[in-house]
Amino acid sequence: MAKDNKNLNKKPKLNPYWIYGIIIAVFISFQIFSGGFGESTGTQTTPAQFLDYLNQGQVDKIEIVNKREARVFLTKEAKEQAPHKKTNSNSIFPSATPSPNYKFEFGDLQNFEKEVNQVIKDNNLSTELVYETEHNVWGDFLLTLLPFVLIIGVWIFIMRRMSGGGGGGAGGQLFNIGKSKAKLFDEKIDIKTSFKDVAGLEGAKEEVQEIVDFLKFPEKYTALGGKIPKGALLVGPPGTGKTLLAKAVAGEAKVPFFSLSGSDFVEMFVGVGASRVRDLFKQAKEKSPSIIFIDEIDAIGRARGKNNMSGSNDERENTLNQLLTEMDGFGTNTNVIVLAATNRADVLDSALMRAGRFDRQIYVDLPDVRERKEIFEVHLRPLKKEETLDIDFLAKQTPGFSGADIANVCNEAALIAARKGKKSVNKQDFLDAVDRIIGGLEKKNKIITPAEKRAVAFHEAGHATVSWMLEHAAPLVKVTIVPRGRSLGAAWYLPEERLIVHPEQMLDEMCAALGGRAAEKVIFDKISTGALSDLEKVTKQARAMVTVYGLSDKVGNLTYYDSSGQSEYGFTKPYSEKTAELIDQEISDIIEKQYQRAIHLLENNKDKLTELAEVLLDKEVIFKDNLEKIFGKRAFETPILNSEEEA
Repeated sequence: MAKDNKNLNKKPKLNPYWIYGIIIAVFISFQIFSGGFGESTGTQTTPAQFLDYLNQGQVDKIEIVNKREARVFLTKEAKEQAPHKKTNSNSIFPSATPSPNYKFEFGDLQNFEKEVNQVIKDNNLSTELVYETEHNVWGDFLLTLLPFVLIIGVWIFIMRRMSGGGGGGAGGQLFNIGKSKAKLFDEKIDIKTSFKDVAGLEGAKEEVQEIVDFLKFPEKYTALGGKIPKGALLVGPPGTGKTLLAKAVAGEAKVPFFSLSGSDFVEMFVGVGASRVRDLFKQAKEKSPSIIFIDEIDAIGRARGKNNMSGSNDERENTLNQLLTEMDGFGTNTNVIVLAATNRADVLDSALMRAGRFDRQIYVDLPDVRERKEIFEVHLRPLKKEETLDIDFLAKQTPGFSGADIANVCNEAALIAARKGKKSVNKQDFLDAVDRIIGGLEKKNKIITPAEKRAVAFHEAGHATVSWMLEHAAPLVKVTIVPRGRSLGAAWYLPEERLIVHPEQMLDEMCAALGGRAAEKVIFDKISTGALSDLEKVTKQARAMVTVYGLSDKVGNLTYYDSSGQSEYGFTKPYSEKTAELIDQEISDIIEKQYQRAIHLLENNKDKLTELAEVLLDKEVIFKDNLEKIFGKRAFETPILNSEEEA
């Protein structure tokens, strides 16, 4: 019965294009039949035949139309004759005026008149010669109207394009341009994601689950006088799962869920953004309790400047002002919760971040080793993997990977296994996938000379040797001289996941990074451009030590870092020219000291460095075991503790 009622309520919608089609058809009909009730329907003849009829006295009247066509009306006696009977009633439509019997077109009007008048005079005929000028009213009207129709049509087409496409018939989108573009999700049909699909992110998930509980069981919290929070801001690096958390909320909360991007408010027309914000909150209040999710809110929530550089009417600021008013202003409704996500929280306006608008800021950080294991378990479900696959090993091999990176690793591993014709995905496929993502595609066919290959081998062996000798350098996983992406060789390390970093640890990492260039200097007594990425990394670390973390004795416990992000818009440096010189000198001294340290280490272990480089030239890829055979066990190995053990 419910289905029948739904069908009854569904009234057929009249497509406006049908109306346009009917109007055009009516115009065409008038064009065709405008003269149909009095238009010539006579039989076609020739001027010579007509002159015969005229000489015989059979023509009663000749009607010359628009100086190019003659219509011939026969006498009553002539109409009764056998040759002319078929021309008597050949008109399709009834007419108040008699129809011509014959019609034909002639050439020059003056010659035709002269010839006809001569025949009438010679035969003393009473034939009447009349002139008519006919106008096609509807045809002329259509021709007059056509330019305006074309102009209006082109205008509607352009406006529809500018306002984001079709909808609502011709020009419908033009009048709906101020309407919100938010999509209303049905948790039963559109969203299949739940909190079970969100691995890791325990703290963030707990806070978001509490928002869902607010909507499901509000009396549990309001009984003690508390209020439901108005908004929550998900902040974190790209790929950590902010949008996934919002999808899980949409799947778990049994309330209407509106989703859109911050850029959906932005339009080329003035006032459209603010209008869409108003319409969005109007729809959400009508369906309250409800949730609004705005992805990439920094598109409209960027901090407002004191000087309006873009003119007197800044569209983005108007949109932000309207959003601020809707979230916490006069007449706002507390039954609408706003979720937003961004990876640029530093550029958001302070008025948007205050309590009462976004009451909670949920930081979604990169996953640690335990959370990466959970994420791997989620993404490994659809894969045909080996039963002996060690997920703990995979989690430890991917430090600094986000949830999106881990999903990509699993997909790449499956593709690599399929490319090799395997029936299941094994450990080596995952290692190859990690190499592929970090280093790029392997290029075995890249042309490289023996001398260059030897230089690359010693460069990578230098990195491996120095990192093996230093206590705080990241432990080595493998070294390769197979070209990948834009690099000719690479060394893979497994860095510790530290929450705080000491100066000794940073200096050891810098020394290991300079080991490649130092090896070139020690072995060949000349250096090359191959250390570009190493120098870039080292320079950034040294600059951060001096200007950000205050780890330089000469500069002191100062930082020139601005967490608000406003310093990048400034035109002046926050320090004097003298301090700038001191900073530059200190950075140079730190790097040079670590470079000399690397050279000293390699000179003391030159024979082992050479042995390692020769093994690398022979095998192209070496692992930790190869280094242990040459250098012995690493003296500084420390087990990686889990967060529970550290606590």
